[in-house]
Amino acid sequence: MELRQLRYFQAVVKAGSLSAAALTLHVSQPPLSVAISKLEAELGVELLIRTPRGVEPTTAGGYLLDASSRLLDDVDDIVATLGRFRDGLEGAITMAAVPVLTWHRVPQLLRRHSRSHPGVEVRLTFPTPWVAIDMLRQRRVDVAAVMVSNHQAFAARHRGVLDIMDWGPVPLVAVLPPEFSSAPDPLPISEFQGSTLVMPPRMAAAPSLPETVDAYLQEHGVVPATYRYVETIQGGLPLVESGVARAILPDPDRKSLSRFNVVVRELDPVPEPLRALVLTRHGVEVDPALQSLLHQMSKLRSG
Repeated sequence: MELRQLRYFQAVVKAGSLSAAALTLHVSQPPLSVAISKLEAELGVELLIRTPRGVEPTTAGGYLLDASSRLLDDVDDIVATLGRFRDGLEGAITMAAVPVLTWHRVPQLLRRHSRSHPGVEVRLTFPTPWVAIDMLRQRRVDVAAVMVSNHQAFAARHRGVLDIMDWGPVPLVAVLPPEFSSAPDPLPISEFQGSTLVMPPRMAAAPSLPETVDAYLQEHGVVPATYRYVETIQGGLPLVESGVARAILPDPDRKSLSRFNVVVRELDPVPEPLRALVLTRHGVEVDPALQSLLHQMSKLRSG
């Protein structure tokens, strides 16, 4: 029993005659009659009562009409859904993003993408940059969004392994406890002399914030009294909020740190920004759903 035979059978019953069905199906009547006769022979039951006025379904034919309608509707739904996968309108994507980017940039991305691709589920995970890169290589995620200090060197190091999209500069700003609300803007870098400074760990796989801050302080002769090392940037913010320390942190789109109880100031002189990068595996055919997300990310690029 073939789907084509069932569609022919439905057309004949709905049209009330073989000749009328043949016109609807754009086939000649003899092949249509043969197809119906073959279906009856294969099933071993009469499906149509043939009269001079046309055809009517037998009891068995009525059952087949109802059952095949449900089956063909399911088939049509399957074909339509697969077409949505083909067009990038259906599917699931796993995205690794460093937390700083998820405080403003990624929510904006998801808001825009969900409007045009509501059938695509984007699953988020929030690892450190070097873990995100490992997850991407191990195919545990489809795309990663990270920040690095020297994006040219990073691109040269990972050429042939990763495809890299520049997602724009990420400015570095002074982040102070809430009692510093009267601090000048911009804030002279000399204000960090002798302070306690929050610092995340260094990472050889993807030099980022610590290396940039170190170079910036050394360039201007500023020496903090001590460092408070934290596992992640977000782990250091409570120390700043409590007044225990200060920080120089990335502020994507200059909107990501506004959710915290801290004072944010521009720095004078302006430090070299970090760079946000979007990473995918090199040489892998991009899934249509992922391609649509990457296209939306390119439109949201800052700077």
